[in-house]
Amino acid sequence: MSNTRKGIAMSSTHDASTTYELAIDGMTCASCVRRVEKAIAGAPGVSRASVNLATERAQVDFSARPDLPPVLAAIAKAGYEAHVIEEERADDPERSARTAELAALRRDLILAAALTLPVFLVEMGSHLVPAFHHQVMMTLGAGNWYAQFVLTSLVLFGPGLRFFRKGVPTLLRGTPDMNALVALGSGAAWLFSVVATFLPALLPEGTANVYYEAAGVIVTLILLGRYLEARAKGATSEAIRKLAGLQAKTALRLRDGVETEVPIAELKAGDVIRVRPGEKIAVDGEVIEGSSFVDEAMISGEPLPVAKAAGAEVIGGTINKTGSFTFRATKVGSKTLLAQIIRMVEVAQGAKLPIQALVDRITAWFVPAVIAAALVTFAAWLMLGPSPALSFALVNAVAVLIIACPCAMGLATPTSIMVGSGRAAELGVLFRRGDALQSLRDIGIVAFDKTGTLTSGAPAVTDFEPASGLDANEVLALVAAVEARSEHPIATAIVEAARERNLVLQPVDGFEAVPGRGVAGSVGGRTVLVGSQRWLEEHGIDTSDLAARAGALGEAARTPLLAAIDGRVAALIGVADPIKPSAAAAIAALKASGLEVAMITGDNRRTAEAIAKTLGIDRVEAEILPDGKAEAVKRLAAGGRKVAFVGDGINDAPALASADAGIAIGTGTDIAIESADVVLMSGDPLGVARAIGLSKATMRNIGQNLFWAFAYNVALIPIAAGLLYPFNGTLLSPMLAAGAMALSSVFVVTNALRLRRFQPATASAWRESQP
Repeated sequence: MSNTRKGIAMSSTHDASTTYELAIDGMTCASCVRRVEKAIAGAPGVSRASVNLATERAQVDFSARPDLPPVLAAIAKAGYEAHVIEEERADDPERSARTAELAALRRDLILAAALTLPVFLVEMGSHLVPAFHHQVMMTLGAGNWYAQFVLTSLVLFGPGLRFFRKGVPTLLRGTPDMNALVALGSGAAWLFSVVATFLPALLPEGTANVYYEAAGVIVTLILLGRYLEARAKGATSEAIRKLAGLQAKTALRLRDGVETEVPIAELKAGDVIRVRPGEKIAVDGEVIEGSSFVDEAMISGEPLPVAKAAGAEVIGGTINKTGSFTFRATKVGSKTLLAQIIRMVEVAQGAKLPIQALVDRITAWFVPAVIAAALVTFAAWLMLGPSPALSFALVNAVAVLIIACPCAMGLATPTSIMVGSGRAAELGVLFRRGDALQSLRDIGIVAFDKTGTLTSGAPAVTDFEPASGLDANEVLALVAAVEARSEHPIATAIVEAARERNLVLQPVDGFEAVPGRGVAGSVGGRTVLVGSQRWLEEHGIDTSDLAARAGALGEAARTPLLAAIDGRVAALIGVADPIKPSAAAAIAALKASGLEVAMITGDNRRTAEAIAKTLGIDRVEAEILPDGKAEAVKRLAAGGRKVAFVGDGINDAPALASADAGIAIGTGTDIAIESADVVLMSGDPLGVARAIGLSKATMRNIGQNLFWAFAYNVALIPIAAGLLYPFNGTLLSPMLAAGAMALSSVFVVTNALRLRRFQPATASAWRESQP
């Protein structure tokens, strides 16, 4: 996970490389992303750079010793500002900056609209209503154009100055971006109007018209689009804010018998903390005194509170319900589970999917191509257009410049990734690697490990049948008393079954355990044997009454045990690793999606096939040794289909790493989780269906965004250039072009926000669908 060094967000990757995360200010479109990536990649020691427009962040990998100053200098030289992202902050400066930016956009938008509205009403009203034009001329006369010049100049060099400050330098460097297109378009309309107002003799006869309203409306509409886009982009990071909101602000620390309320930033590993009813648990730790029930729904998704007593682990951000207890902090700051979850979501949100490479290649030449198209449009209208040709040439060239801003293309992929991975986190699905969002969509086979993944991972008593005439509780109490002396997992399951019935276990004399056979002992003067049918028969005990039923349990993948009391068979006990309640629903949901489901396990074939038959699993790879699971994954992939492997144990790590997508059960081992692409925070197998469903929904959403962004430009650039004019006289006003461009970005972000309403598969919904 991440480590902290000198307050800088830094994490170690697989090799000796180091990753830093930077916040980038000033990016507005896909061209900006490309330019910043190129600048970072050219800095010494940088092995990889990935820039995300939606998060406004860059991930920088260093292959050698990290050297940040040259990277920051390269970004500044490219025309942008950058700073390292610090961890463990009491405040959130990035969020404060976003809030300030939104307030500035709102202020500038209101000012631009107020200044532009009179110009728009006077100019457009004069065109549409002759009487209004007459009234304007009678009232303002020649001062009309002067007034428009003043108001429009205030718009362009007040609220609209941002476009010139950023766009003109990129033009001079030969790397134009969206700001350059807006500056060129609005600046050309304004400059032509200024010449028409003050030096009309310089223009060809009949072309001295003003387009102040176009320049003003372009800036106003682009600001409106930026404002709406900023608001929508703020909503895309809602998941991170919700997760961060789960963190407690203070904790009640105990030192030398004195309780002191301190900020969680002051807590250290080893501190003793008291938690009162209804309070949030501050950090991860281990209960040392007291007991309670804790709501861990934010981690596991399970609605029922979990009992906590001495020795139990507690997780920071979860909520204490009824009792009071003290615990010792084991993980604080960036090491807590909640902090790691937030970090994983941030990494996933900032990742680039393989599909983004295509977008990057297109946007590399898109803006220069648009400028070239505008120049061709201007030249064509100037040479071939009707009179006044210069006016037609100017208006149509400006329309091409404005309508083709590549904002929507730059936002199409990252906004969907942000919302999709954020929604996944809310559902307990963490994408450790962002590209898993794309790879999961192409999965054809889902292979599950059995123990701990489809089953609970610990044996439990599934059947207890006393012999005729015997009391079940009395027999179970005697059997459990003997088994309590054994350390075998099956013995633990039998003892737990007795405790669930609140049975009292008596002392045992003469305890004996025979490996592979069973256990024996004397309880209250009665001789008790528990073990295999063969072992009891070796002691001369007749097992025929329960033999047939024992065989049936074996066929059902349960381990049959027989108990004898005083030389007579007393009970049949069935023990198995119980299947998780939602496992059948998970398998059914995956198969309903058209996926094949397999199981890879080290269990014997009979047990594996019995469980597979119960769950409806298509293919079984049984009796696989731990080092053979990765090979089993490769066999499943032999037909060319992509394989996802789901596991939880250390022995699953190679298979998780070798699969096209590794999915780890979050209740499993750290090694399994570190080897996976996706982590399910609860042990619910339905999380697999949720992850794949969300992947498909996210990629579908990205496809919609990219189609809209590209189709919009392909369709409207020719119209803006005047393609329809020879046929029906249609021309696209620069004002309408500005509105369409602004709305295209808002549409892409709004469409991505629909992923917040994604509804996952649930076990109850599956059960309701069954006949």
